[in-house]
Amino acid sequence: VQLQASGGGLVQAGGSLRLSCAASGRTFSSYAMAWFRQAPGKEREFVAAINWSGDSTNYADSVKGRFTISRDNAKTTGYLQMNSLKPEDTVVYYCTARSGSYYYMRPIEYDYWGQGTLVTVSS
Repeated sequence: VQLQASGGGLVQAGGSLRLSCAASGRTFSSYAMAWFRQAPGKEREFVAAINWSGDSTNYADSVKGRFTISRDNAKTTGYLQMNSLKPEDTVVYYCTARSGSYYYMRPIEYDYWGQGTLVTVSS
């Protein structure tokens, strides 16, 4: 599967953005998905994950209550709705997928990665 992330940009603190991750292939519904983020010189950090059907999700503590992960299997697209953005959310965000119904929180568990999309939150 190929992934194409979009939706990053510049937003003021307290604002919102929605990232999208468009997937190719008709087997999208058999993949778990996740979002990670990475700052320069740092390891890739787990943000949120969702299982294949969309009825199970998990979030990093740093984004819990502010970010929402979702997916539309008919459109083969995943989303990350980001609200109440903070300057410390300024990094590159990556969408990823793995074959199988369930998600994991380590980047090594994922097989497919989209290109990053930069989110910049100004104070």
